[in-house]
Amino acid sequence: MGIALVTDLYELNMAASYLRRHMVGPATFSLFVRKLPPGRGFLVAAGLEDCISHLASLRFEDADLAWLRGAGFDDDALEGFRELRFTGELWAVPEGRVVLANEPILEVTAPIAEAQLVESALVNHVTFQSAVATKAARCRLAAPGIALVDFALRRTHGIEAAMAVARLSAIAGFVATSNVEAARRFGLQAAGTMAHSYVEAFADEVEAFRAFAQQFPDRTTFLVDTYDTLTGVRAAIAVIGELGLGSGLGIRLDSGDLVGLSRAARRLLDDAGLGDVAIFVSGGLDEHDLARFAAEAAPIDAAGIGTQLGVSGDAPSLDSAYKLVAYGDRPVMKLSENKATLPGAKQVWRAGSMATDVLALRGEAGPVGHEPLLVPVMQGGERIGAPEPIDAIAARLASDLAALPPAACDLLEPAVPTVTVSDELAALARKIRSRHRPSK
Repeated sequence: MGIALVTDLYELNMAASYLRRHMVGPATFSLFVRKLPPGRGFLVAAGLEDCISHLASLRFEDADLAWLRGAGFDDDALEGFRELRFTGELWAVPEGRVVLANEPILEVTAPIAEAQLVESALVNHVTFQSAVATKAARCRLAAPGIALVDFALRRTHGIEAAMAVARLSAIAGFVATSNVEAARRFGLQAAGTMAHSYVEAFADEVEAFRAFAQQFPDRTTFLVDTYDTLTGVRAAIAVIGELGLGSGLGIRLDSGDLVGLSRAARRLLDDAGLGDVAIFVSGGLDEHDLARFAAEAAPIDAAGIGTQLGVSGDAPSLDSAYKLVAYGDRPVMKLSENKATLPGAKQVWRAGSMATDVLALRGEAGPVGHEPLLVPVMQGGERIGAPEPIDAIAARLASDLAALPPAACDLLEPAVPTVTVSDELAALARKIRSRHRPSK
């Protein structure tokens, strides 16, 4: 089957009604996040590549139409769906850019049935991936000196989610992923050690460590906390000496007081002349743990981040919205209490500090010294340019994070940069609001 049914039923209901009434005028929908989750001073825009792929592939297959017939859609609706393709344009904030609340992450302009049908999929991609990319960026900011590895595969809500997490973690500066298929698919470094079950399968730790090191002499990381952690470190030291192992070695701590144990392990390793053996930690870690490791100068070289990254544990959802802002030449807005929107296709203008973002109508000239965030990425239903490599997106994110006001990066009580609405956009909103205001 095709991807056209990856939508909510009410999107199909509305699209069928539009098509029956020959409503084919261009509609602009804006996708944005109404407010940042608690503890967030910024968001990282992500999911664009999957959005482009979805739009470019939009079509109803025969099997889709047969199912819709059984669901109660008539012949006119089915014929309209059969011919439907995405023929519009997409403006978007490139992946890896930092965005704030109410700033459009993408805007779709297309015949209204096309633009309506894709809402659910676009919101899904942008919401999940932006939440995870933001979590990954916070982890990277928390401890710049610790190498990070994606350990999220077994904890994400679905396999494809795990693939996205691996890609997004690389964009945020993680050095590797445990997810082998993601490493293959995206050209990432795969990384992994052993499980406690491996150690338990042997008579003792020395035998387990010896077997593993003989199998992988150039990339052995010993999991030392199956029984007693420091005894495990001593067993690793013994095997390293016995086999004369060289570079590429590490020990992994997966439980207990990781700061205290890392210090004790470092002393044992250094006393044995093994100063090059790295200390890797894991076990339910997040950005707050990483920040603590950095603040306490723990001798930790690398960390695996799993559950908390893969589901963005403390902020697993975003208050995202996809709202009609123009139909034909008529700008529109929603006035619902606490859910009001702003009319018209938009642009976000930014100066280097990110403390003076301006949200404006797309046709407005930007303030002096500001650059536009949204750029055209699809025209006439076709993508503009080739997919961006991960390295380029990662460099963009690193640049944006470096430009953020330090207070916006605080992990507990960030000061969120403000967004100013342009005079022209504010005036248009007032005009439309007055038109719909009840007469007294």
